[in-house]
Amino acid sequence: MGIYLNPDNKGFEQAIRSKIYVDKTGLIACTNELLNTKERFACVSRPRRFGKSMALEMLAAYYGRGCDSRGLFAGLKIEGDSSFEEHLNQYDVIYLNMQRFLIRAKKQDMTEYLEQLVIKDLRKAYGEMFSEEETVLAAALEQIYAETGKQFVFLIDEWDCVMRERQESEEMQKQYLDFLRDLLKDQTFVALAYMTGILPVKKYGQHSALNMFWEYSMTDQGFLEEYTGFTEDEVKELCNRFDMDFNQASSWYDGYQLTKFSHIYNPKSIVEAMCRRRFLNYWTSTETYDALKPYIDMDFDGLRTDIVKMLGGERVRVNTLSFQNDMRNFKVKDDVLTLLIHLGYLGYDSEKEEAFIPNKEIVREFENAMSVGGWPEVMRVLKASERLLEDTLRCDEERVAEGLDMAHMEVASILTYNDENSLGCAIGLAYYSARKDYKMIRELPAGRGFADVVFLPLPFSDKPAILVELKYDKSARTAMEQIKERQYMKALEGYVGEILLVGVNYDKDDKNKPHSCVIEKVTIQPRVSAVIGSGLN
Repeated sequence: MGIYLNPDNKGFEQAIRSKIYVDKTGLIACTNELLNTKERFACVSRPRRFGKSMALEMLAAYYGRGCDSRGLFAGLKIEGDSSFEEHLNQYDVIYLNMQRFLIRAKKQDMTEYLEQLVIKDLRKAYGEMFSEEETVLAAALEQIYAETGKQFVFLIDEWDCVMRERQESEEMQKQYLDFLRDLLKDQTFVALAYMTGILPVKKYGQHSALNMFWEYSMTDQGFLEEYTGFTEDEVKELCNRFDMDFNQASSWYDGYQLTKFSHIYNPKSIVEAMCRRRFLNYWTSTETYDALKPYIDMDFDGLRTDIVKMLGGERVRVNTLSFQNDMRNFKVKDDVLTLLIHLGYLGYDSEKEEAFIPNKEIVREFENAMSVGGWPEVMRVLKASERLLEDTLRCDEERVAEGLDMAHMEVASILTYNDENSLGCAIGLAYYSARKDYKMIRELPAGRGFADVVFLPLPFSDKPAILVELKYDKSARTAMEQIKERQYMKALEGYVGEILLVGVNYDKDDKNKPHSCVIEKVTIQPRVSAVIGSGLN
């Protein structure tokens, strides 16, 4: 065993002995299918603390010749796969954590430093296979393969650290990409190259020549979706085991939507919540809000509007194709939004090409980032939202209308009202604080149409459900009549308890009191039809 060549399996052993270990060994069956194929180059990018390093430790333990790992996989999913025996501990593994090389190289060229250390490790096992003067890692590996026919599995962690931490040094980035290309591309000694980072492969003119890599990113994880984070079934199992409320876990940490798995959870936050037995900000606490603030403050036309829309519960269209896969070269707002998707601050629906703020933990991070200058009008709306919710629960129609007037005036410079959809976004923002006790749903299918905004109380909440219908240049009473005529309450079929029906209208010609509001109570009894009461003032 060496440091970089066939390291021991201690990292994976520690993982499976931890208080919480979620079996993701099915990933090995996927990588086994890639071995010695044209698809053997995989660049898997995910946000920080999403289990990338743990996956590499697992792959190193499985493939590496250095030790017998059979016992570590006993009882795990991969043990029952037909490919398990064929590839277990059958390859020389070269495990490279690029972050460490970048830190330790200091003033020395990083790739030269890396080659020196890895070649030193190789000499212990294959010193007679290449000359003492050899300093190029790819050349040394070519000679070893020519002499022995042995192939290597490359496991590369933090592949993109140069792009993230040396943003200004384009020359260093080019040199680094050239090094990776020479080391891996068209090399027959490569049985598998599994590379992880936060960003997909860098696009850089002719240096986009790492085109042999198949990318699995937060905009398209492909067949690796199940291994991106924790699935809904895995989180339910953990909640049962630790006697934690699944609905709260979902509200706090769900929201990363992929194609087959529409509910992917943040592993770091779920593990900490279960172990600490409290739902709090765990993933975002590992980095300050300063990591998010520079990007949402960027001066791209339409960016601030899109951020406000997403805070209001709306989704925004994003073109992810122009993004250069770095943290510096932004041309349009979509580049910034795409970066936030890769960083984990936004969820992404690849079928609809829409971005959104995924969960309560991330919403709070946006709030923290905006609280330090630059967003005073939005922060005033968010702070006033608690009072607006209280007025709504008291059915105080006049105060609710006044609160919506205030919220509109504050964000008018960012968010322009021009239809019921934009009004719905503003309503979502104005009721921001409701998300502590409610799940907010926009355009919920109901009866003969779609309810504009529904606030569904979370199981631990004792508050009534709220159903909001919006009108633009009509009347609040018209909104209320539509709720009843189109039977929007059917959206809450199975719900028992109080429902507040809220009709809101915006009159663009009324400069003093543009919003009007009507509120009525409905009580749903078990197996009893709803009884509509009169509005309260």
